[in-house]
Amino acid sequence: MKAIVCTKYGPPEVLQLKEVEKPTPKDNEVLIKIHSAAVTASDCIIRSFNVPTSMWIPGRFALGFTKPRKSILGMVFAGEIESVGKDVKSFRKGDQVFGFDRFGFGAYAEYKCISGKGVLAKKPTNVTYEEAAAIPLGGLLALHYLKRGNIHSGQKVLVYGASGANGTSAVQLAKYYGAEVTGVCSTSNLELVKSLGADMVVDYTKEDLTNRDERYDFIFDAVGKRKSSSQQFEKMLAPNGKYISVDDGSPKIPVEDLILLKELVESGKLKPVIDRIYPLEQMANAHRYVDQGHKKGNVVITVA
Repeated sequence: MKAIVCTKYGPPEVLQLKEVEKPTPKDNEVLIKIHSAAVTASDCIIRSFNVPTSMWIPGRFALGFTKPRKSILGMVFAGEIESVGKDVKSFRKGDQVFGFDRFGFGAYAEYKCISGKGVLAKKPTNVTYEEAAAIPLGGLLALHYLKRGNIHSGQKVLVYGASGANGTSAVQLAKYYGAEVTGVCSTSNLELVKSLGADMVVDYTKEDLTNRDERYDFIFDAVGKRKSSSQQFEKMLAPNGKYISVDDGSPKIPVEDLILLKELVESGKLKPVIDRIYPLEQMANAHRYVDQGHKKGNVVITVA
């Protein structure tokens, strides 16, 4: 099968299209014919090994010393089940599915195996494979952190980085929970964030957030502490308000959250946002674009 192999840590050019052996599912796994995958910022961090100095040694032990131990990257996928192991009862051949394999990777390929009890669900019936691949990562992370912040109806919520994969999902999910949402983004993304339901949009290139009189019950930093300062947000919190960054911990994602996202997409309460779509053969170009840090929503790869 065709796959994109990460030959060593480095720039996007280390990603090479190669012929590799097609995987065979274990008794508890399903084999998925991948139609689409997402290129995430996390994929780019792993490819480049762009991690803080304090994480260099544990990162090498976890991921691999000179190159990723799992050479086929990609955590997010959508496709069709080609075969199932004898112990799998929840899925069958022909099911259209989407999912998230945070530690197994392998989505940058024509085929991938994943446990039948993993973060895997039937894809929403009203979206394409490309759109389905744009749902899991941002949607699952945003949902996790919003629930962790105990979001509820009537709150004033600020989403910083509202135009990225995490932010576009967070704006829509916060509205689903009944919050009054302010999205923060750059000038070119104002209309996008408004279209997702934000009650107010702030252009951070033209307005200093710390000068705003508004105070928020919950602030979700969808960009992460590597690119923003938590201190500026703490000044903007209402009494007993909460600030949470997408960098806060390594959340364990339950499959129930993916199923909820599926239901929200099918009911029209959540829509995937795609910036660009590349064919598998142009994976290096896709990584190069994501590395720039300005994508709107998601970058998706077509495989089959």
